[in-house]
This record gives sequence, structure tokens and C-alpha cells, in this order.
Amino acid sequence: MLSMAETQQVETAGSTTGAQAGKRDRKRTERLARQIRTFADAHGGSAEGQLAHIGRGRTRIALVGADGEWGNLVADTFETAKDAADRAGLALHDDFDGELAAKVRTGRYEWSRMAGIQLGGPANA
Repeated sequence: MLSMAETQQVETAGSTTGAQAGKRDRKRTERLARQIRTFADAHGGSAEGQLAHIGRGRTRIALVGADGEWGNLVADTFETAKDAADRAGLALHDDFDGELAAKVRTGRYEWSRMAGIQLGGPANA
């Protein structure tokens, strides 16, 4: 059985770890928000996006710039992704279809990857 002093030490150690984890999460969130803003600035000054769970608790942030260019970021948690999107001013869509998908501009690389050897791209395995 732990004495009162030992219990306080354990609780203090736990809160320090929690505080450190919180600080680490805030840094990750701010880094993602900065990356979203950088993407938006580089692709027409604004961007829209969609959040999707991709497994093991991770979340994909799909980005579509005003110029139609697209990209992805990955966050450790849905909450981190949502917070980063909010901080960056990213307009979020519920789904990546319809209106958002229509804004995506694809180039020769994407078409050759999708079509494989039919357009001179790599064979589909």
C-alpha cells in the first residue's frame, strides 16, 4: 500500500506526463494547421478538405486547393485533424464526392497511374 506522500508523487508524475502529452499534441496540431495554410497559400490562396478515418486511430486530411491541386496529410487522431483544420480555416466537407471531387484537377501522371499500361504508365499489379 502506498503512503500519502507516495500517492501524491505518482499523481504528480502522471499529470506531468499528461501535460507533456498535451503540449506534444498542441505542437502537432499547430504543425498540421501550418501545413494546411501553406498548401492553401501555394494553391490559389484557399483550400477545402475532408477528414476520413484511415485505421489505427489515424485520420487523413484530404486537401483541394482553389486551383484544383490536391494533397493529403495524416493526423494521429480525428480530434487533432479537426482542430488543425479549424485553426487553419479549412472549409470541411462531409464526403469527398460531388462538389469537392469536381474541383480536383488531375494531370497526366494521375491518368497514367490510373490507366496503367493503357496510357504508357506502369502495369497494374
